[in-house]
Amino acid sequence: MKPDSALQSQNKVMGWGSDVVAEMLRRLGIKYVCVNPGSSFRGLHDSLVNYLGNDDPKLMLALHEQSVVAIAHGYAKVTGEPMAVVLHSNVGLMCGLMSVFNAWCDRVPILMLGATGAVDSAVRRSWIDWSHTFRDQGALVRHYVKWDEQPASPQAAVDSMLRAYQAACTAPYGPSYVILDRRLQEDALTKEIVIPDVARYAPPLPGAPSEAAVSQAAAWLHAAKNPAIMLGRVSTKSADWEARIRMAELLNARVITDMRSGASFPTAHPLHGGPHDLFLSPNDKDILAKSDVVLSLDWPDLQDCMIQARGPAVSGVKIIQVSADAQRQNGYNGDHQRLAAVDLNIAVPPDAILAPLIAELEGVHRRQAKPSPKLTAPTAPKPELTDQLPTLTDIGRAFAYLRNGRKLTLTRVPLNWPAGACQLYEPLDYLGYDGGGGVGSGPGMAVGAALALQDGGSDRIAVGIMGDGEFLGSASALWTAAHYQIPVLIVVGNNRSYFTDEIQQEMVAKERRRPPENRWIGQRIDDPPVDLAGLARDYGVAAEGPIEKASDLLAALERGIQAVESGEPYLVDVLIEPTRGAAFDWLSGA
Repeated sequence: MKPDSALQSQNKVMGWGSDVVAEMLRRLGIKYVCVNPGSSFRGLHDSLVNYLGNDDPKLMLALHEQSVVAIAHGYAKVTGEPMAVVLHSNVGLMCGLMSVFNAWCDRVPILMLGATGAVDSAVRRSWIDWSHTFRDQGALVRHYVKWDEQPASPQAAVDSMLRAYQAACTAPYGPSYVILDRRLQEDALTKEIVIPDVARYAPPLPGAPSEAAVSQAAAWLHAAKNPAIMLGRVSTKSADWEARIRMAELLNARVITDMRSGASFPTAHPLHGGPHDLFLSPNDKDILAKSDVVLSLDWPDLQDCMIQARGPAVSGVKIIQVSADAQRQNGYNGDHQRLAAVDLNIAVPPDAILAPLIAELEGVHRRQAKPSPKLTAPTAPKPELTDQLPTLTDIGRAFAYLRNGRKLTLTRVPLNWPAGACQLYEPLDYLGYDGGGGVGSGPGMAVGAALALQDGGSDRIAVGIMGDGEFLGSASALWTAAHYQIPVLIVVGNNRSYFTDEIQQEMVAKERRRPPENRWIGQRIDDPPVDLAGLARDYGVAAEGPIEKASDLLAALERGIQAVESGEPYLVDVLIEPTRGAAFDWLSGA
């Protein structure tokens, strides 16, 4: 990443309230602070640039708060670590609210800092400080952050930062929010600030399951004739990936995954159900219908999936749920999903069960897995693509071929992505969806994930595939990729419509015996069509398209991959036909 070089200040003494906050960010190991500027945190901005020298952490500029938080979201999905963001007073926070909710639903850590006009009304500037001061700004997000506070002094800010970091990084993860009064930032320090050893305030180690719980789970799984494992929100660590494979093979258990969560198991493995989709495939429903013991590792909507497979009573099966998620749920929104009926509820992070359960299965229950060769991506054949308009299936087949000899990380795919279009072989092959389903998260999350891969020295190529409505929701995130030279390939499946909603409107019209032909009104992004490639170029990103023939896909995507391999962002606009193939079948309920 190209840094924005700063003239080095001669005054690097910690002398202002905002210097304390900047110092805490450095000591907590925060690498980046993403912002869209605002006067409410001008003190902190100065401290990051002139006190810290724009180094450890570095400032990153995004052009809208929606992208500010989405970039941090994508970064956390790769690293498991929080990026810091700063949102300008109440108005900046409101602009970023959707992305905050996405991060909450997706269980990712973000250290959010906010600011407000002076709480002391006697020192407020006229007009704007009054409009930008809420009596309880944290109330805007309190129901979907791990913790929030507004410290009243620089010394109190130390504790607030420690608590916010600890809360965000304690499973189940999520964003935390600290609000900084403008005067707290800009007043000179009047006494020495005590900053403790931050290592003593580290997040707690993940909880471990009790011996009794492990023993009971192992006994049920050992005795099962048709065990099934549902893999939800699990870690991206290679050791945990291998342990999940080992456990499935020990039990000869069928494995179910979905595309809302990131890669959790090799989808080409003989024990995998699938195909990998946003919702339960018919095959997965059949697996659950026949299972006698189900092990759920933090599967988000366990009860609904079991009802789909076995009916409302969910009888005749023992269910083991391993999840700490109940520890952060509240009744404000429904992201906790339907309450699940389970027979053994183990309240620990899901991967914490792997080692002790495997040890029990290999020891007391004396199971030995059949040797399984390590799965690697086979050489995919070159697809035969026609001169018709491309489909999402064509894009998937093209990427399967272009992946030969390369490692791709799909940062996201569209809602109607064809099931099983790309097999997953490693934990970072696919990062999952955005949690809350807010339109416009895709570009920022792709940029943040690409930054994390680049920063970690990975040879992976970050690829974000999204619809045109999704892309246009926050296209300005491309400028951040261009400015900081973040290599990411954005592929827009462009149907010039919010097409998913067209199908929804058609369904409603047919049910009411009204003209389904009107489904496009208020949905089509056409007349005039948006020049997506031109828009990308205006933000400084090389681009091409629209690609109107499937036969031109391979060459265009290859050019994009080569640009990313050389360290540059790139966009390919693909004009797609949405009414052909598996994607349309899913949308229309076929």
